[in-house]
Amino acid sequence: MKVNKIAIIGMGAVGTVYGRLLHDKFGPNFSVISDESRKEKLKKSGFTINGYTFYPNISSNSDNKEKYDLIIFAVKNYQLEEAIEDVRSFVGENTVLLTLLNGVTARDIIQAAYPHNKVLYGLAMRIDAVRTENGVVNTDDGEIHFGEADNRVISQEVQAVKDCFDAAGMKSIIFPDMIRMYWKKFMLNVGFNQVTAVTRAPYGKVTNIETSLILFKEAMREVLMIAKAMNIDLREEDIDEFVALMDHFAPNSKTSMLQDVEAKRKTEVDYFGGTVVEYGKKLNIPTPVNHVLYCIIKSLEALY
Repeated sequence: MKVNKIAIIGMGAVGTVYGRLLHDKFGPNFSVISDESRKEKLKKSGFTINGYTFYPNISSNSDNKEKYDLIIFAVKNYQLEEAIEDVRSFVGENTVLLTLLNGVTARDIIQAAYPHNKVLYGLAMRIDAVRTENGVVNTDDGEIHFGEADNRVISQEVQAVKDCFDAAGMKSIIFPDMIRMYWKKFMLNVGFNQVTAVTRAPYGKVTNIETSLILFKEAMREVLMIAKAMNIDLREEDIDEFVALMDHFAPNSKTSMLQDVEAKRKTEVDYFGGTVVEYGKKLNIPTPVNHVLYCIIKSLEALY
């Protein structure tokens, strides 16, 4: 397999960072998939990143029936069901689907919608990008961690996607155990995104304030306990790794959830703390920290 035609749905901060790289490399063989209502507007406005505006092909279900080799999902979780239908006419029998969504539920939802297609796990890691009124400001492209659940033997589809990313200058890593990486990123998001959203703290403050650091660790520790009950390989030292990782981000940068709260946008808290609380109930594991964080963030949304 070779990836020749690529599409992405969801042009927020993450989608714009990787969309620019794919557009610059693949040109007319790269498209952004949009719903019909926004298509003409996006064609005119393009997408701006660090002052550079690019104008990729914009496709929707109504006017374009060609199939793609790779479709990347970069929408928010609460947009996923709509996105699944928006890409349907572009999915052929050999199309590979890759999710970059936060949380641990998106991949299985996509697989259920497309049971005969290869659906890969994916994560955008260490990316530093902020959506502003004038487009996306990006200081670090980060890297994509992706693959099937078990990559001890790399499939032709995973290798083809890796070759595509390499050609576009996109850093990517294939991990042997993607379930571990998927849940590891989930644990980070549960701690970091939620705590920054309620404290309004940028990257450089969260771990330097004793009380917010306690929240950060304890929210993640609840995920750790759930993962252990599900025989998923998360470890206490992963929490220590994430605390140390905060020193590598620009100190004044903000998490996506904090950006959403400040802009009075809907957050993904249902897929972070909400998911933790649901798993906790099913497994009879207490999740008091995530329950409180969830309630606070839902209250903030209600006050917009």
